[in-house]
Amino acid sequence: MVARVNTVAFQGIDVVDVDVQVQVASGLPAFSIVGLPDKAIGESRERVRAALNSLGLGLPPRRITVNLAPADLAKEGSHFDLPIALGLLAAMDVLPAEELAGFVAMGELALDGRISKVTGVLPAAIHAHSRELGFICPAACGGEAAWVKGLEIIAPPSLMELINHFKGHQVLAAPLPTSQEAGPPLPDLADIKGQETAKRALEIAAAGGHNLLMVGPPGAGKSMLAQRLPGLLPPLDARDALEVSMIHSLSGTLPEGGLVRRRPFRDPHHSASLPALIGGGPRAKPGEVSLAHLGVLFLDELPEFSRATLEALRQPVESGRAVVARAQAHVTWPARFQLIAAMNPCRRGYFGDAALACNRAPGCAVDYQGKISGPLFDRIDLHVDVPAVDAADLSLPPPAEGSRDVALRVARARDVQRERFEELGENLRTNAEADGTILEKIAAPDDAGRAMLTAAAEKMRMSARGYHRVLRVARTLADLDGADGVRRAHIAEAVGYRRILPGR
Repeated sequence: MVARVNTVAFQGIDVVDVDVQVQVASGLPAFSIVGLPDKAIGESRERVRAALNSLGLGLPPRRITVNLAPADLAKEGSHFDLPIALGLLAAMDVLPAEELAGFVAMGELALDGRISKVTGVLPAAIHAHSRELGFICPAACGGEAAWVKGLEIIAPPSLMELINHFKGHQVLAAPLPTSQEAGPPLPDLADIKGQETAKRALEIAAAGGHNLLMVGPPGAGKSMLAQRLPGLLPPLDARDALEVSMIHSLSGTLPEGGLVRRRPFRDPHHSASLPALIGGGPRAKPGEVSLAHLGVLFLDELPEFSRATLEALRQPVESGRAVVARAQAHVTWPARFQLIAAMNPCRRGYFGDAALACNRAPGCAVDYQGKISGPLFDRIDLHVDVPAVDAADLSLPPPAEGSRDVALRVARARDVQRERFEELGENLRTNAEADGTILEKIAAPDDAGRAMLTAAAEKMRMSARGYHRVLRVARTLADLDGADGVRRAHIAEAVGYRRILPGR
């Protein structure tokens, strides 16, 4: 007899069906797991054996074979413990195999029979619902799975309680969606004195989802400005919250089973490796660019990142996807993030200040800023100088306008963009995602604006990508103004954010 239990494996954010087949046959006592398991699955033998012993159930002295089909798909993770144990219980006639066939199961077993928390519960639950199956998961993950409406969920704390539930000795209550606290208040834009140009650029970036580079000396407030961007962005809607939460569920960073409501803000240190930033490693895990999906990726001290790491950003910035190619895996992770970068004008940081600049200026600035390649620089929509704050500005009272006022204007601009793209039948969220074909429909400037853009493109030697990015920013400026079309003033301001770094 072969008992079968449904479970899943993950290839990036995609969920793949896995059929756990358990056979108890005559022969010398053995316990084998086949089907390209990793080390964690290979160790399931001891966890399952100990968990069953804790319930007073010993494995029969026969040959036990567990096959994870399809056999040519590499499988990893400890969540295969529970389906293997359930398959054994069905093969031993402890549980009814026909009832288990209606569920997808995942969970890690402790030695005493308790079922421990695992990652990837949310995408697995969504997949089970799409197949019209029930879902069995650890009690600690039940609140996460309960966000999938209409799904039958069994979330036992231990293997014994799951057995009792199927035998009718006790009934496990359906879990409720985990409520998530609002979290600490976000930093307010009113905390920043001066830097009006940088604040304006930050508002434009928030309204259109544009990438932003801030260049200025140490202590000018670049990091403070970046940290206040999440407070200007609208919260995630239901669809986007589910999409972001699936990535965080697979990475094990989903907060207490609740959905991610706020837009992610990731700020890795400049010592981060390429796999940490883009994704990869032995298991092709998501990197910071994917964990920042539909949120903000802040890279402080941009030239201090390794050259290879920065160059790897080019593809996800342009396409919104991070493709991790390995010999045993080819995984694509969503990575539609908003890049906010900050850097000093030179290694010492005071280029442009005659009193503090080193004696190597301007060559030091050319060398330092030259660490950013032209293709990456070209993919950043907004470039703004953040000068040192004067002492006179610091003595002024706080600005009257804070994050809430700016967030209202940003929300209105994003609503306009969403309605426009819906009318066009395009599955886009912001102007920053529009390509050249769409920009011809939504961002065609008036005659004066077109003439100015053409002249600026020739003088600044803009690439086609740079030309289109100016149009994207101009369209966002028009949305903030409530204008139907892109005018000369919008082109002029957008061109003003298109800077040329020294040495270009």
